[in-house]
Amino acid sequence: MWCVPKLDEDYIAAMEDVLATYEKPYDPLEPVVCLDEKPVTLHADTRPTTLAKPGRATRRDYEYTRNGTANAFCAVQPKAPRFLTWITPRRSGFYFALTLLELAMAYPEAVTIHLILDNLNTHRRKSLVDAFGEVMANQVWARFTIHYTPKHGSWLNQAEIAISLLSRQCLGNRRIPDIATLRREVRFWTRKSNRNNVTIKWTFDRKAARKTFGYKRKRIKRSKH
Repeated sequence: MWCVPKLDEDYIAAMEDVLATYEKPYDPLEPVVCLDEKPVTLHADTRPTTLAKPGRATRRDYEYTRNGTANAFCAVQPKAPRFLTWITPRRSGFYFALTLLELAMAYPEAVTIHLILDNLNTHRRKSLVDAFGEVMANQVWARFTIHYTPKHGSWLNQAEIAISLLSRQCLGNRRIPDIATLRREVRFWTRKSNRNNVTIKWTFDRKAARKTFGYKRKRIKRSKH
C-alpha cells in the first residue's frame, strides 16, 4: 500500500535507487530479482467435505482445526519472467539465509544479482553470519547487490505483487492442513506461472515518482544501512 509518512532525502534516494534498478535493461548476467515473504495459516477440516453432485453444491463444514503457521518466500524476476518460491516452517533470519543461498544457486552464471528487499530486520547480512559463519556468509552475500526499499515503502517491491498473485491464485480461501500440502500446492503454482510466462506490468518509474511526489531530480547522498 502507499504509505509515505515523510518524504525526506533518504526516502527519495532509496526509492530512486529501486526504480533505477527496475529500469535497467534485461541482462541475464545481472538479473533483477525481488524477494518478499508472508505468513500462511494452516487449517484442517474437522469433518469430511461433501463433494458436489448434480443439483447440489460442495458442502464444507464451518468448523476447522488450526494447525499453526508456515512462511512463504516469493521471488520474482520481472523481466525474465521467472517466479521462485520456498516454504519454510517459520519466518526467521535462519530461513532467510537459507533462501538467499537457494536464490544464489538459482543464478549460477550471474555476475551479480540485483536483489530488491524491504527493511525487515532479518533481511540483513547478519542473518547469514548467524546461519553460516563469516566466511560462507561473505561468499553468499557477495553474490548480491542489495537494494532496500525505503522504510514504509515496501509497495515498491514487485515481490508484493507476486505474493498477491500467489495468495489469490493458489491459496485463496482453501484450507491447507499442513506444510507438505502447502509446499506441493505452491510448487504447482510456481511451475504453472513460469510455464505460462506470467508477467508483472510495472509502470511506476523515476519520472512518475517525481511527478507524483512533486520533487525535482537531484543528486542525493544516501545514508548507509
